Amino acid sequence: MSRAHEEATLRLQRLAETPLKPVGAVNGRGAWWGAIRAIFSHREMLGLLVRRDLKARYKDSTLGFFWSLIRPLIQLAVYFVVMGQFLQAAKSIPDFAVYVFAGLSAIGLFTEIVVGGTASVLANAGLVKKVYLPREVFPLSSVGSALFNFGIQLIVLIGATLLVGKPPLHPQLAYAIPSITLIVIYGTAFALLFSAVNVYLRDVQYLVEVITMLLFWASPIVYSWQMAKTLIPSSVVLDIYTNNPLTLAVLGFQRAFWVAGDTAEWPGDLLLRMGIAGVIGLALMFACHRVFIRLQGNFAQEL
Repeated sequence: MSRAHEEATLRLQRLAETPLKPVGAVNGRGAWWGAIRAIFSHREMLGLLVRRDLKARYKDSTLGFFWSLIRPLIQLAVYFVVMGQFLQAAKSIPDFAVYVFAGLSAIGLFTEIVVGGTASVLANAGLVKKVYLPREVFPLSSVGSALFNFGIQLIVLIGATLLVGKPPLHPQLAYAIPSITLIVIYGTAFALLFSAVNVYLRDVQYLVEVITMLLFWASPIVYSWQMAKTLIPSSVVLDIYTNNPLTLAVLGFQRAFWVAGDTAEWPGDLLLRMGIAGVIGLALMFACHRVFIRLQGNFAQEL
């Protein structure tokens, strides 16, 4: 027997003795926990996907990440001039620029997570069809890149507060933490759900863009909550409007950074409302992840 044949036989024996490690979609009992462990074991790949998304967005661009500031700044200028000056909204809302930019930063984070997450699986169809990865890393990478861009906008927001001479050095700054948490929880939940459904129904990504646009106007960003309270006669409808998790997050973010609003009227028990919304959001994220796990089995075939 030749030496090469002996080595090949030994390799086959070692392979036969090596325990098999199953890969692919996890089904049955323990599917959720197995998916979480798979995501954690591929955390380095998740980080690589986040960096790839950020680099690809501004590839071959001279200004690079500066473009992540230009769009919200233009939005701020448009809303400040049109809504604040032409429609006189600035007269009833002091430091209107800070107020608007705080709301734009919060809603922008949610929109980027959901819209980017919805298209994430389709955008990575090549990887889905050729390489095993926990499919959740694709919408989660959109969450990571959105948080990075949000961090840049947050720096601009703090700079705006310094520019008007009212930095957020007050206890209400703590509202920023539950606000961001709410946005990330609900954004991740919907990103997981819509990214899976979008593989089967490609119109979902366009529907999501319309819905996020409607959510923008349904939140007190270019108008105040006090104005909504005045215009909504029914207390039940007002509670439904106020308890919208995105509205709560926007209100919390404004209360954190809009120092001129310290004397303004806010919904009662805002922190309690945010806490309840957070618990509901965690349950929703669990349910959306379960749907994602059930639908991911045929991703490769559909793509």
